Amino acid sequence: MDPDHVYMGESRLNSSRSIKIYDTTLRDGSQAEDIAFSMEDKIRITQKLDELGIHYIEGGWPGSNPKDLQFFQEIRSLSLSNAKVVAFGSTCRAGLSPEEDLNLQSLINAGTQVVTIFGKSWDLHVLEALNISLEQNLEIVSQSIRFLKKRVPEVIFDAEHFFDGFKKNPAYALSVLKVAQDSQADWIVLCDTNGGTLPHDLQQAIREVRKTISRPLGIHVHNDSELAVANSLLAVQEGITQVHGTINGYGERCGNANLCSIIPNLKLKMGVDCISEVQLQKITEVSRFVAELANLPHPKYLPYVGNSAFAHKGGVHVSAIRKSPLTYEHIVPEQVGNRQRVLISDLSGESNILYKAAEFGIDLESKDPNIRTLLENLKQLEHEGFQFEGAEGSFEILMKKALGRHKKFFELLGFRVIVEKKEENHSFSEATIMVRVGDQIEHTAAVGNGPVNALDHAIRKALEKFYPELKEVKLFDFKVRILTTKDGTAARTRVLIESGDQQSKWGTVGVSENIIEASWQALVDSIDYKLLKEEDS
Repeated sequence: MDPDHVYMGESRLNSSRSIKIYDTTLRDGSQAEDIAFSMEDKIRITQKLDELGIHYIEGGWPGSNPKDLQFFQEIRSLSLSNAKVVAFGSTCRAGLSPEEDLNLQSLINAGTQVVTIFGKSWDLHVLEALNISLEQNLEIVSQSIRFLKKRVPEVIFDAEHFFDGFKKNPAYALSVLKVAQDSQADWIVLCDTNGGTLPHDLQQAIREVRKTISRPLGIHVHNDSELAVANSLLAVQEGITQVHGTINGYGERCGNANLCSIIPNLKLKMGVDCISEVQLQKITEVSRFVAELANLPHPKYLPYVGNSAFAHKGGVHVSAIRKSPLTYEHIVPEQVGNRQRVLISDLSGESNILYKAAEFGIDLESKDPNIRTLLENLKQLEHEGFQFEGAEGSFEILMKKALGRHKKFFELLGFRVIVEKKEENHSFSEATIMVRVGDQIEHTAAVGNGPVNALDHAIRKALEKFYPELKEVKLFDFKVRILTTKDGTAARTRVLIESGDQQSKWGTVGVSENIIEASWQALVDSIDYKLLKEEDS
């Protein structure tokens, strides 16, 4: 860490305190809309969470579906370094003894060293959802915990809807916790299941709990009021020692408390021991890994781990961070495995250009006249609709062209694209292209499921005999944006392409009233960037 890069305003607790992190991505997180982890996904995520230093990994509910049951069978053969795998379920059903309850039996059969069960602590749920008496509910909680404690080394009790229950009927909510304590639960977790508790109400409830409950306490917060992270941190400040959450805040409705924010805040801002500094450097990688397996775009605006978390766009900001990152960054990005980025746009100043030049390995002096020329060219292109924030590959090419350092690898002599559809059959496209490489002319054709796909195949087919390294390039994303909606189908269009190879990814951009032309510009820049990268390596 840069010794001059010191951050102020940290609220540090007693550094001897140790907080246990409890991850429920594989159970609560998988209940989010659009997320469905396969059993293989769950195994791989478990390994990543273990590397991150997570203490408890809730694998799922073995009594609810065959996939979770298989997970617990498979995970037994996996050697973990840091984490305990947890099986999750509910207290026994009313009218059944624990020995007769299949849910509790499935938790035993999961073979984990830790089991978490939830029980009702809000009288509304007891009387209306379970349709039993308040005393019956207390007996169910007691019987379930005692049954599990005889068979499992560690039992965690989730007091579901605790904060809502405490607000409506504090005496009964506390009586549920007392029963769990008397039944020898190892942890009692206070749950804000509906996610609607405000910080001051949560704080007051925890203080009352600590007057009567001596067992270690945990916190499990949902994010329906955008307060899950804040409430979790406040709970730690009030003496809670186990914090529940999910990677990226995935979860039902508005999600769970986001561990990718909670952990850095605990470690870096509050001085609380939870994971090591080396493990913390992996948190951005884990965040993006889980998003990838969830088949969701990684949220770029996430604090700490998002791609935009340490991205600077305004010229004044960039000028300042070049002198001292402290001016616009609250931590060192590398502490969480992220990095500082400078964006290029029409808001850019000379500092942006100098920063990007250094990043690309281009030696530029602050008084170089090319900087002003390049900046004016950049702003004109952005006025026309180009966007270089997500197209750094195109910007590097633009910079090298302006400085006379760009090599022309090939020359387009012409292309033609045909789209054909016959009756009810699927349409297909054919692209014919002619390029010159050195003194050789290559004329070829290819088909694709669309005109851009056909053009992509054709240009690769034409160039790969000269540049076989292009076989490594894959197209990861293709975005089209209409820039002038009033012009209808004649509107100016911007195409952003994300390409990559085994080492890195890069973005390129094209703009035209013709979507094929815009796509061609972006495709050519993508190929040029790869060839420039290979030549420089």
